[in-house]
Amino acid sequence: MFNDRHFPLLPSLALLLLLLRLTLATSPPQQDLETPIARFQKYLRFNTAHPNPNYTAPVSFLTSLAQSLGLKTRTLEFVPNKPTLLITWQGSNPSLSSLLFNSHLDSVPAEPSKWTHPPFSATLTPEGKIFARGAQDDKCIAIQYLEAIRNLKARNFVPTRTIHISFVPDEEIGGIDGADKFVKSNEFKDLDVGFVLDEGQASVKDEFRVFYADRSPWNLIIKARGVPGHGSRMYDNGAMENLMNSIEIINRFRDSQFDVVKAGKAANSEVISVNPVFLKAGIPSPTGFVMNMQPSEAEAGFDLRLPPTTDPELVKKRIAEEWAPAVRNMTYEIIEKGPLRDYMGRPLMTAIDDSNPWWSVFKQAIAAAGGKLAKPEILSSTTDARFMRQLGIPTFGFSPMTNTPILLHDHNEFLKDTIFLRGIEVYEHIIRALSSFEEAGSV
Repeated sequence: MFNDRHFPLLPSLALLLLLLRLTLATSPPQQDLETPIARFQKYLRFNTAHPNPNYTAPVSFLTSLAQSLGLKTRTLEFVPNKPTLLITWQGSNPSLSSLLFNSHLDSVPAEPSKWTHPPFSATLTPEGKIFARGAQDDKCIAIQYLEAIRNLKARNFVPTRTIHISFVPDEEIGGIDGADKFVKSNEFKDLDVGFVLDEGQASVKDEFRVFYADRSPWNLIIKARGVPGHGSRMYDNGAMENLMNSIEIINRFRDSQFDVVKAGKAANSEVISVNPVFLKAGIPSPTGFVMNMQPSEAEAGFDLRLPPTTDPELVKKRIAEEWAPAVRNMTYEIIEKGPLRDYMGRPLMTAIDDSNPWWSVFKQAIAAAGGKLAKPEILSSTTDARFMRQLGIPTFGFSPMTNTPILLHDHNEFLKDTIFLRGIEVYEHIIRALSSFEEAGSV
């Protein structure tokens, strides 16, 4: 694993890297884009944060980069002002299914006052840290895909399978107007995709993480109703009493799931998580709330995350009978934010054994790159990968970041320059191996 700390006997190399960092750190935003780091910084400086992401400028930038490499580009727009950029490197055998490398254009908001450096400045420090919103999630892989292809083309490599790169909008707000519509389109069907790589997460260890499934998010809103009364009275079936009883029952379930994680019997992503996210009750007054009156309505919201092995019907049954029973004057609403099963009714999971030939090729590519894979995981959150898996397409989540703190959605998100450059090398091996694989011609 390349890291400048590993080469104490090469001061000249360390000095050159330091000079490069200082040059890039002090150069203005309109600097010449002559290095992968500079191109990465340029992409990071586009403010694609919600609620008003700028998609036009980064799509233009990525299109220009792709075309400079001799790649075909198409911009698809399934919803106005929400473009999907599709880049294609034609393979020598179009009869084989293609490969898709996916990333998203958008990012979550950032609070500038909480950052050491402005979140869209892409500041490169003398230590090699590139600070920017999206540095890890997931603008790094977007540029790494293209830089890996640049290097492969320079070596006259020609892929056997056609390679596509997609840059989709709105992943951070559910992907409904992005990847969801893309994979349901005729344009996607025409790509004949056989395997997909999407985003993953950083690893704090010297091993790459790979994800074969995501948890699916549900939003649960529970409403309780009851007879209002004086604040001094004690009576049954008040709205607040019923809601508090439900919260206690839900917390006991949450504790039972968390105990399994604490005991080391399952990872956090392998259990059902349920967390309260809002409470709404009380009768407003000019000074706050009326304190001597019990309200007739109360409401609470919960974030649920379901592993792909969960039976959703059993969860719904628990909600209806235990968490929000009608006999306690309660109603509920479940907002399912994505699929739990594929088109054949199977859990949304990509096989990580010999039944999936892509798994073996992927593992071999990582080994050839000098890397190590950690135990495959279910991602505790959710990505666009679920939309590809719903079609039955083998899909892994992967971002080549080792020895890196996990800072997605956090203040001071950064990625080391050496880790970014190492990731390009890793994708070179991955793209070469996957695109040369012919044994599963029908896959």
